[in-house]
Amino acid sequence: MLIYNVTINIDESVHDQWLSWMKDKHVPDMLATGKFSHAKMAKVLVEEDMGGITYSVQYTTKDRTTLESYYKEDAERLRSDALKLFADKFVAFRTELEVISQQIP
Repeated sequence: MLIYNVTINIDESVHDQWLSWMKDKHVPDMLATGKFSHAKMAKVLVEEDMGGITYSVQYTTKDRTTLESYYKEDAERLRSDALKLFADKFVAFRTELEVISQQIP
């Protein structure tokens, strides 16, 4: 299992609009690709020197092949939506994480 993590710092001037868009449109669109089993969004509680508000969005996928399919078939389209709406109001970086173990009490 892999986690596709996207860390985003969003300018406060568009924060509320962006957060609504993420919850109501972007995350559902990501899940609708069929390549992720679930998504989790968390607010980063450390304040950034650059300002803005930072979030981590984690999308769980079953394997590398599925994630590569997302990159080839969906990533450009879904990323361009954010650029059209929020242009120079955010920065994002992506990290791939391999789940080694998971414990649920």
